[in-house]
Amino acid sequence: MKSSTASTVDTGLGKWTRDEALKIYRTMLLSRRIDDKEIQLKNQSLIFFQISGAGHEAIMVAAGLTLKGGYDWFLPYYRDRALCLQIGMTPLEMFLSAVGAKDDPNSGGRQMPSHWGHKKLNIVSQSSPTGTQCLHAVGVAEAGMMYEQLADIPERAGKFKKDEVVYVSIGDGTSSEGEFWEALSSACVRQLPVLFMIEDNGYAISVPVSVQTPGGSLSALVETWPGLKVLRCDGTDVVESYETMTEAVAWCRARKGPALVHAKCVRPYSHSLSDDEKLYKTPAERAEEARKDPITRFAAQLKERGLASDDELAAILKDVDREIGEAADAAVKSPKPAKNTAAQYVYSPDVDPTSADFATPARPEGKPDTMVAAINRVMKEEMAVNPRIVVFGEDVADATNEENLKEVQGKGGVFKVTHGLQKKFGGVRVFNSPLAEANIVGRAVGMATRGIKPLVEIQFFDYIWPAMMQLRNEVAMMRYRSDNNFSCPMVIRVASGGYLRGGAPYHSQSGESIFAHCPGIRIVYPSNAQDAAGLLRTSLRCDDPVLFMEHKHLYRQTYNKGEYPGPDYMIPFGKAATKREGTDVVVVTWGALVQRSILAAQQAEKDGISVKVIDLRTIMPYDWDAIAESVKATNRVVIAHEDQITCGFGAELAARVASDLFEHLDAPVKRVGALDTPVAYCPDLEEVILPGSADVLAAITETARY
Repeated sequence: MKSSTASTVDTGLGKWTRDEALKIYRTMLLSRRIDDKEIQLKNQSLIFFQISGAGHEAIMVAAGLTLKGGYDWFLPYYRDRALCLQIGMTPLEMFLSAVGAKDDPNSGGRQMPSHWGHKKLNIVSQSSPTGTQCLHAVGVAEAGMMYEQLADIPERAGKFKKDEVVYVSIGDGTSSEGEFWEALSSACVRQLPVLFMIEDNGYAISVPVSVQTPGGSLSALVETWPGLKVLRCDGTDVVESYETMTEAVAWCRARKGPALVHAKCVRPYSHSLSDDEKLYKTPAERAEEARKDPITRFAAQLKERGLASDDELAAILKDVDREIGEAADAAVKSPKPAKNTAAQYVYSPDVDPTSADFATPARPEGKPDTMVAAINRVMKEEMAVNPRIVVFGEDVADATNEENLKEVQGKGGVFKVTHGLQKKFGGVRVFNSPLAEANIVGRAVGMATRGIKPLVEIQFFDYIWPAMMQLRNEVAMMRYRSDNNFSCPMVIRVASGGYLRGGAPYHSQSGESIFAHCPGIRIVYPSNAQDAAGLLRTSLRCDDPVLFMEHKHLYRQTYNKGEYPGPDYMIPFGKAATKREGTDVVVVTWGALVQRSILAAQQAEKDGISVKVIDLRTIMPYDWDAIAESVKATNRVVIAHEDQITCGFGAELAARVASDLFEHLDAPVKRVGALDTPVAYCPDLEEVILPGSADVLAAITETARY
């Protein structure tokens, strides 16, 4: 006998009414049938990629039932279709993503299907390299706590909920990624309300979990971690999944720290339509997965409890297919993004750091001081006027244990650039990170998506590479891939370059050209104290991610000191500075080569060669107009930089000069750069490897006499 709609389900199915139980079943079925419809559309060449959430529906609906769309925060991965449906995403919105439609709320046709993102629901845009989002989740949770603690942030009350939970999910394969472990570690250390969902279907494409995880159980490895609530469940059983999720969410809402749910799922479909699981799963294995199919199991439970008949379940299926058919038809007919929008949202459409708005006059004050002093002062001034700015990285705090500051001077970075910031603004806004560069940048991404302005430090450019995945695939891509629904403006300060006498291969690297190949990141490279001040302020007030390169050799040189240019001084990006006028040859340069080029130009003048020197100051964007004007005037150009000659940024400039200004050239474009070798420890070797004034002079002379 059927229960009435007001009664609760028998104890075997939890405390749900019949209508609630049927609604859960319908959402699970809706998720599966969207997968099936997408497979059909892919076979009809109406969509271009498909990856399913099949087998994960029970745990995902349970997650959605215990969390709140638009209230909590979500960083899901591509198997989480049923979760997204449960918290409010519609089938139409999913099909708009699949067909690459203009009105797709996930990405506006820029990202693959099942890469979820929804501004209104607080689903932060997902990328394809799963695992990177784990660090974002930590940053998202930290941002919520910062809004709660930093009373000076305007309108902060509407930016967080005191009991919000940050959900992040990965598959069993992704648990091998280092960023997952970094995120779990930071969440435990900082006791953040992050719920880590491990959807373990036994395979990472074709690689079984036994290859990924020692002992085959991730939860067994972490169950002794301090402050971490570890729970396990059968992710194909919706009742057990719901009970487990209820406990995990309650733990996080009560601010007891992070939780990890290890849900055993199945994957009845191949990894994606690009995969064929028959190539590596036996028929018996596939049959066992089919037996555990969560939709089949829940349908059987509903019938066993007398909650639904075969006819009623068939009616639900018919209604689901009708809804899906209508949504798919509408999506297929929907307009695609206009071709002229292809380059839209690489950078902010609202704030242009190359504009005259960022050209403010200098009002010099005080005695000339170093680049370090100028950078430190700008940070203090900007943090005072913008309470959303937070500073973190390795060793940047004065002392993590703030009570020690009564007895010690404080660290403030290995180069003392951040000295005094923690003392002035406190440990919530200035704090040390683990020694993990991906951790720094990844957490900054999460904070920035919620409106916090991270100003982070990578201690040495040579160690930026662990963060390269975050920088290239997350920082640079967030605005573009989400169709401007999410962005992560931040400033990444990094000490770079050589000329240190003993810096050796791992404290001497340049590499701006590599990041110039990452659309979405601005690159700034000042050569003197005043420019550092103006460009850093522009970086902090613009709305894009900025890689702010600080040459270690220039930090405390006497020749690049300058009077402090005032608290409102800014320099627009993409505006070069003429450091010396000349008529015969122009040297285009930046960073530590600026002074060396000036010295070379002065020496060339003695030989009757008039040399103009241009300091680009920013690499992305760079001032093409200044280059073109100078080449047209001199007809000869030398491009000098510290980075290796092969594939250095000078190669890009040389190629453009050759292609766009060929008729104005009276000599070949000459490049000066480092040897294609690491920088050696011995000063005699370093002197040979890195370019000096003599190398620039030789290039000037050769070009002038061609």
